[in-house]
Amino acid sequence: MTTTTTTSGSTPASTPEGAPEPKGAIDRFFGITKAGSNIPRELRAGLTTFLAMSYVIIVNPSVLSTAIVVPGVDNIFVQLIMATCLAAALGTLAMGLIARYPFAQAPGMGLNAFFAFTAVGAMGFSWQEALAAVFVSGVLFVVLSVIGVRRLIVQALPNSLKFAITAGIGAFLAFLGLKSAGIVVSNPATLVGLGDLHDPKLAASAWLTIVGVIVIGVLMKLNVKGSILWGILLVTALAIVFQAPVYQDADGNHIAFQGFSNGIVGLPVWPSDIAFQLDFASLFTIGFFQVIFTFFFVDFFDATGTLTGLSQRAGYLDEKGNMPRAKTVFSMDGVAAMMGALLGTSTTTAYVESAAGVEEGGRTGLTSTFTGILFALSMFLWPLITVIPGAATAPALIIVGALMMEGVAHIEWKDISDSLPAFLTVIAMPLTFSIANGVSFGIISYSLIKVLSGKWREAHWMLYVLAALLLLRYVFFVE
Repeated sequence: MTTTTTTSGSTPASTPEGAPEPKGAIDRFFGITKAGSNIPRELRAGLTTFLAMSYVIIVNPSVLSTAIVVPGVDNIFVQLIMATCLAAALGTLAMGLIARYPFAQAPGMGLNAFFAFTAVGAMGFSWQEALAAVFVSGVLFVVLSVIGVRRLIVQALPNSLKFAITAGIGAFLAFLGLKSAGIVVSNPATLVGLGDLHDPKLAASAWLTIVGVIVIGVLMKLNVKGSILWGILLVTALAIVFQAPVYQDADGNHIAFQGFSNGIVGLPVWPSDIAFQLDFASLFTIGFFQVIFTFFFVDFFDATGTLTGLSQRAGYLDEKGNMPRAKTVFSMDGVAAMMGALLGTSTTTAYVESAAGVEEGGRTGLTSTFTGILFALSMFLWPLITVIPGAATAPALIIVGALMMEGVAHIEWKDISDSLPAFLTVIAMPLTFSIANGVSFGIISYSLIKVLSGKWREAHWMLYVLAALLLLRYVFFVE
């Protein structure tokens, strides 16, 4: 990959003197020639990014449908597909057309799990209130990005906790995938245990999930673009061909594939039952504040790390590590979160899978613009998408979880004041079934260890403020 340096312009300045002039309006708008790229390469990169992250079209509705339920409406899953595609399309187009960076956005894995299983499932908020929390967190993200408070919050959190939060979400996602597949089940004696791998009706999902994990792992090792998507499609094909009982009927019975009752291609369906359903009734409660804080907190640091890393790989960072138009780039993440909430989905954020397009040569906003268009076109394939079983999406959750664990390698394990809070952050998320608890345990333990060991100057004052607020919540408000 060619390394470039940046100027104050919209794209990396890698074109030497005497280079060809821009070829047409599209070239001039995106600065394609200036970036040392061309339109075919940008379009190919956009397709690569789409293939690498298109699993979100299937996985996000699978996660959110456990929490978003509308009595009397039987096509919520289809509406969630529409909301996912629309949020990804609009968020990615905003990044491409306004920020003009080759980065894609979509509803985030981990954030959707927090939405479904913690905010709605464990804390008892309605999904409408959770959408309101996502919207408010998006507003905060934009405001703090514009006024520069982002730097203060980034500086407050130690690197060990940043890596631990990402890894903890990965562990949580993997646990969800194993649970969804029936590989991990509840056990009255040991809390959890191994599921039934022998009963044909119960074991089919587990074995197909295992196959999917191995296949995706092999494809990724071979650097096959869109490995997760191909794994999902393969497991779906196996389920259909072998008539595996991995689907459920209206009564919850395990059944085999019943055919394409709605065809393969259909007109998009407007998500009328979930779009613009935000409920701000609990806005000023302590619990609602925690939900907003967690959505904001996780998205803030995840987006910061993702966008900075992608910018470095694309050659946007200058010699001091600064990103051109950083306020605009980070603001687009907040705008995407707001649009996603209005459409009826959890936090929309930048995707690290955009690196696949960058490696393919994508250097301008045309890459992400084309990716956004492909997400919009996906809305016509909803009948085909609805036949993908949970056994096919479970491997994606497990694989994504594994990828997110990479950050633990950067934790200073020899320093107990770093390693213990990091460990508590990672382990608490799956074991308490709450991303919020993991984040809280990490911040509180880190702050207490620093203070009680006399090393309080090693932590930012803002971290102590956050720790105090979280500790007060556990003492007085958590039942």
